[in-house]
Amino acid sequence: MVFNRPRTTHGMRLSPRLKKMLNDQIGMELYAANYYLSMASWCEATGYEGSAKQLYMQADEERAHMMKIVQHLNEIGAGAVIPSVVKPPGTFKSLEAVFKLALKNEQAVTVAFDKMTDAAQKAKDHATFAFLQWFVSEQIEEEKKMETILQKFDLLGRDKIAVYEVDKIIGAMEPEPAAAA
Repeated sequence: MVFNRPRTTHGMRLSPRLKKMLNDQIGMELYAANYYLSMASWCEATGYEGSAKQLYMQADEERAHMMKIVQHLNEIGAGAVIPSVVKPPGTFKSLEAVFKLALKNEQAVTVAFDKMTDAAQKAKDHATFAFLQWFVSEQIEEEKKMETILQKFDLLGRDKIAVYEVDKIIGAMEPEPAAAA
């Protein structure tokens, strides 16, 4: 029996740099999933049911992103590496602070995907470049969602009633179509 045999020849052509970047991204997506899970748990315990619902969905989405990369690496025979992750914070200053941190996280993820896309282009790795395009588009939606949520605080305010209304709006938000892909 042969193990680690590539299912395609692409795994043999994947540059060591891109393979490392993709495996690093697995860790980044796993951390994001855990971070959103921690945020959701805090929101739920604090009484922000709408935000908890949205952040639980976001945690699932980040896990799905991680799985997409894991399966891609395994399908091409490059081998996914699943890292351990650092424990995310468990408490947050405010609901607005949660979404500021979420936006900051999404911006860091965008930078990582941009770097991978640049590396794939430079290496003329068309298959990896094509694979990454879905994530590039997804990140536009992810950042837009967090920015839209943060705008609600500016529009409605930060007093208790305004934050309650913001939480209701967040809970009513529908998942993006890209999340279903």
